[in-house]
Amino acid sequence: MQVRPLSLALQEKAALELYETPNKLENGLKELKEWISQQPHLKARTDDQWLAAFLRGTKHNLNRAKEKIDLYYSLRTVSPDLFRFRQTNPRFKYLLRTGAALVLPKLATPLSPRVILIKPSLYDPSEIPPIDFFSFAHLFQQIMYLEDDAFMVNGTINVIDIEGITMAHIMAMTPTVLKKLVIAGQDASPLRLKSLHIINGVPILEKLFSLTKKLLNEKHRKKLFMHTKDLSTLNNYVPPEILPAEYGGQGGSKQEIIDYWVKKLDDYGDWFEEDMKFGTDESNRPGKEKTTENTIGVQGSFRQLTVD
Repeated sequence: MQVRPLSLALQEKAALELYETPNKLENGLKELKEWISQQPHLKARTDDQWLAAFLRGTKHNLNRAKEKIDLYYSLRTVSPDLFRFRQTNPRFKYLLRTGAALVLPKLATPLSPRVILIKPSLYDPSEIPPIDFFSFAHLFQQIMYLEDDAFMVNGTINVIDIEGITMAHIMAMTPTVLKKLVIAGQDASPLRLKSLHIINGVPILEKLFSLTKKLLNEKHRKKLFMHTKDLSTLNNYVPPEILPAEYGGQGGSKQEIIDYWVKKLDDYGDWFEEDMKFGTDESNRPGKEKTTENTIGVQGSFRQLTVD
């Protein structure tokens, strides 16, 4: 399998921002495959398009790409709960049909980031804990690593709409859960996050917002923003016209977006099943094994939060 050619505009952007050239991409793929074959503990995908995502997500820094690949697959061993929620689970279809996570089909421009819109209040937190929501979103991301060149070259903007969020949603976000999500999303993923926006913010979430920022590295901390019900500041990052019709935009209806992803996820059923065969055998790792304790290492809850 070869890497899909980029459009001319994306080629130019990849060259400018990701330092990508055809030779660098070809040589990087070759080196990653050779490195993976030499790791006794690691069983990783070696599809060209898949590995290209890690090269682009690290701006073709081979050492960082190797680190991300190793951690990405190690998390399946040290934190398997991050990957347990699959599309075959009836609760998965329930969550999908709520529209709690929407990959917006329209780009502001061909060189703009892909926008992901998340609204947690649309699902019951007693049915869908945060780790399962990550598992759910992760399957979307895997497909986009393989199919969405704009997602990989231009990056992504995540918008989290917390209107209607409950204390049950907040209490589920323990420090351990937050740490796992940060490690999986920041350290192990080839995702190129351009910015993350929390909209319809309320005062009670400021402590959770502050704690989340502390867990992020400095680079990602600067990309995190909170907005009130006045969304005019969000418009500097996300043009309103690309939003779904329910948000006053021209980006299609929520139902159209949901229907697209229902079919797309079904089409990837065999791929997802095969993908669970990959991971690590930490007993064969050269040097120190990765464990839950030395990889995650945070415990606690938010029961001490004061609610006014």
